Amino acid sequence: MIRTEADGTAVGDIVEDSSSDELSAWRGWLSATVPADRTVAEAGVRRAYRQAGLPEPERVVWAGSPRAAVELLRDLPDRGPSVRDAVRSTPWALERRRLHEQLGATGWSAHWAATGGRLWESTQALVDRIRTGVLEELVGRDTGEAAADIRLLLLDAVLGQHDAPWLAAFTPDDGPLEAVAAVCRSAGWWWPYSRVAVVCERPTALHRDEAGRLDSGTGPALAYPDGFALHAWRGMPVPAEFITELPGLTPERIRSKENAELRRVMLEHYGYDRYLTDSAAHPVHRDATGVLWRIDLPDDEPVVMVEVLNSTPEPDGTRRTYWLRVPPTTRTAKAGVAWTFGIAPEAYAPLVET
Repeated sequence: MIRTEADGTAVGDIVEDSSSDELSAWRGWLSATVPADRTVAEAGVRRAYRQAGLPEPERVVWAGSPRAAVELLRDLPDRGPSVRDAVRSTPWALERRRLHEQLGATGWSAHWAATGGRLWESTQALVDRIRTGVLEELVGRDTGEAAADIRLLLLDAVLGQHDAPWLAAFTPDDGPLEAVAAVCRSAGWWWPYSRVAVVCERPTALHRDEAGRLDSGTGPALAYPDGFALHAWRGMPVPAEFITELPGLTPERIRSKENAELRRVMLEHYGYDRYLTDSAAHPVHRDATGVLWRIDLPDDEPVVMVEVLNSTPEPDGTRRTYWLRVPPTTRTAKAGVAWTFGIAPEAYAPLVET
């Protein structure tokens, strides 16, 4: 079936034909942590040069991570100029224009939302975090010429597996993006220059929370085979040594942490309910709705929570306790629960609690 917009522009069934299985495959390549298929990746790189009308690179060099690739490129003065525009940007622009003309503005928007748009936001955040991590490790807080050079090198990269979101919106296996897609499915970031192409291994570990943010309380949230790694808790970058502290936390160690952001991470990891119990906290208010607790922290706003009991029993007859984080200004348990529903305390009067 072919639909048309009001102006007569054809809107094909590309959205309908984009199956969940296909999107799942792109999601799998995007998140892959197995070793790169170097044979397939190198063949794809060389094919991308040929499809762009360029001579193949004289050699393809492998790096263990984006950090290692940038270090390698800084020591390769004979690499020649970047050909990224020819092998990636130009064919991408042609394919996007083709689809936009075929589907129309409304059709393209719907197609993107059903395909690449579902992977884009979390992937872009990951890419930005990798770039920041490389920059921090190589130049620290330096903002001079060296930092500028590294930023330019990072922007020269073709993103390999992290190009999956926008490739998922196309049909790359029979068009000008076929070779770029082959590298995406088989390797990490890569840098195309006229004489040399540098290709990265995939990560060996990737841990993200339900929102797609880097997240691990037991080790690196993202790690590469050469040791380059990023540590994070629910998307917030944390020092590597901080993660090693988490298994041995006590209320005293949490309270003594000077950095307020890291102290909040400690609390989340330790568990608010456990912290309240282990620190012998006392409730500040109690009513039929629940119990209001307050944790005062040095140089930070207090943590205020409502403890509520589920009115529906579990199969074994027990009732589950829930902890609701509420604003520090909350004064009663009822006001806290009402706030979670976005209503005033006087308006909160449920007929049946569930």
